[in-house]
Amino acid sequence: MISLYTAAQDNTQVAPRYGRTTGKLPALSYGQGEDRLGGAKMGYIDTNVLLKIVDSVKGMYKVQLSKWHSAYLDQSFIKADSALPVKKPFYVSGSFVAKGDSLFDYVNMSLPEKLPYKTWMEIGPSRIMIDLFGVQSNTNWVTQLSSLKEVKNVYYNQVEDDLVRVIVELKHQQHWGYSIGYKGNTLQLRVKRQPPILDLRKLTIAIDAGHGGTNAGSTGPLLNTSEKEYTLRFAKALEKSLKKLKVKKVIMTRNSDSSFDNKDRILWLQEQNPDLLISLHLNSSSNPTIKGVSTYYKHIGFRPLTQSVLKRMLELKLEEFGNIGHFNFALNSPTEFPNCLVEIAFVSNESDEKRIVKTLFHTQVASKVQLGIIDWLNTIKLSKN
Repeated sequence: MISLYTAAQDNTQVAPRYGRTTGKLPALSYGQGEDRLGGAKMGYIDTNVLLKIVDSVKGMYKVQLSKWHSAYLDQSFIKADSALPVKKPFYVSGSFVAKGDSLFDYVNMSLPEKLPYKTWMEIGPSRIMIDLFGVQSNTNWVTQLSSLKEVKNVYYNQVEDDLVRVIVELKHQQHWGYSIGYKGNTLQLRVKRQPPILDLRKLTIAIDAGHGGTNAGSTGPLLNTSEKEYTLRFAKALEKSLKKLKVKKVIMTRNSDSSFDNKDRILWLQEQNPDLLISLHLNSSSNPTIKGVSTYYKHIGFRPLTQSVLKRMLELKLEEFGNIGHFNFALNSPTEFPNCLVEIAFVSNESDEKRIVKTLFHTQVASKVQLGIIDWLNTIKLSKN
């Protein structure tokens, strides 16, 4: 590890460097661990957030979030500047206001600087959690207006000397998504409401055909099956099935063999504001005997959708590879909408590959994914809230 501290002539240490986040979807990582998808991440963070840089390693900066918390960030996502203000040991929070408009609920948290934060979902009860790093609370006003439709309660705890934890309780058991970012120096949480009618035909469904263009994905050993080609075939089969059901709106991240960077897909999907996302891929392994179907999620609040889809997919007599959480795939990362990655089968397995290329199987998969979404919606209807 290369220290960013430099020694002065009198052998005292000068102040560490400071920087602000920049670039496309900067993400804080827990540590230096790596996997083929880039290592475990805390989550995305807004741009222009002030960070204290304490070290550098393997193209990443180690940043001090608070006294006892640090994280790592790719160096391309920090603009270091010696002219930036020295980050204080802590900042004092201001008032919080929770209110709604015609579309969303909002929780606005007043801060004197754009400070780092972390968010996550909890279930039983459903809550959105926010850690404000480097903050001591002087929040004596938490105003909650009657225009709120999804937010049930907002409160906070000073869990450490310089860490404030904000708890946002939700009215419904199912998480429908949220975004968070700065409006000036106010950190704003925007909470998506449960659709008024839980009918698949009334929703906006996004379908992501994995890979495409220069990103070919995996290739089958027996029939030379191309992942990017067949994910698009499965996606179009699902689109056709949903449109036949007269679903309100179906959007596709791609309709042809085109290149579309995953971060650009996320940014585009955030603009489209779908009610849910299904991302379709084909799995692969160096072990040719491994086969079967699996579904993936990152955020615990979105797990129920992935469970319902997997249960229906198993009716196709595919082997079960599992329901996998905390998955580090880019399109599982957004918090704005429920999302489910479906690894339909293993293109690296000969028996799975033989099924993948059949048109009938495309139709069957589309039907099962659609039924899985309907099952999920029906489960929500039957829940007490």
